[in-house]
Amino acid sequence: MELSFGEMMVIVLAIVVLFGPDKIPEIARGLGQGIRKMKGAMEDVKSEIMKDTDNPISDIKKEIDKVKKAAQEYDPTEKIKQELDLKKQLLENNKSSDELINESKEKINQLNDDYNGPVSR
Repeated sequence: MELSFGEMMVIVLAIVVLFGPDKIPEIARGLGQGIRKMKGAMEDVKSEIMKDTDNPISDIKKEIDKVKKAAQEYDPTEKIKQELDLKKQLLENNKSSDELINESKEKINQLNDDYNGPVSR
């Protein structure tokens, strides 16, 4: 919306006639305060919107932290240690190599079935 110089002069003249020259500074102060309050209200609305949009991001960050923690707690050497202990026990029981291999495979498969690694959504 563009106002020409003549239109602005008519508006100023109408304000002076309607309110008088004594009231103009008071009206200007009131308008300034109103504009400041509206800007403050707009900032409050912006901050509320930013809080609402920030929540999904923080949820994603929490999920990433959970996955990182699970990855740090996972120890792949634990399976190897269990396999070696199993082989050691089987050797101590004097079983044949075929029996040892079959039992080891069964135990390894059981360990693999029990593992529930990090789940992505």
